Amino acid sequence: MKICIACGMPMKSLSDYAMEDEKKDYCRHCSRPDGTMQSYSEKLQSFVKLIIKTQGLDIQVATTSAKAMMMRLPAWEKFRETVDFGN
Repeated sequence: MKICIACGMPMKSLSDYAMEDEKKDYCRHCSRPDGTMQSYSEKLQSFVKLIIKTQGLDIQVATTSAKAMMMRLPAWEKFRETVDFGN
């Protein structure tokens, strides 16, 4: 079982993979309709929306939380030194 490099979701079945392609390292939630992986800003926006919806946090706290989660994931490694947690 692989773990999505962009969100950390366990990919247990074929339907979890982007375009149902087990060669991809990211899940269906982290892909665009054409099967490419979402950008950092696209993934950040979707994480923030999810956190607000599921945890009821305000946008600033949700954004800080989403950035912190993303910094632990391999897909966003190159962003680790540039992320501003103050916004």
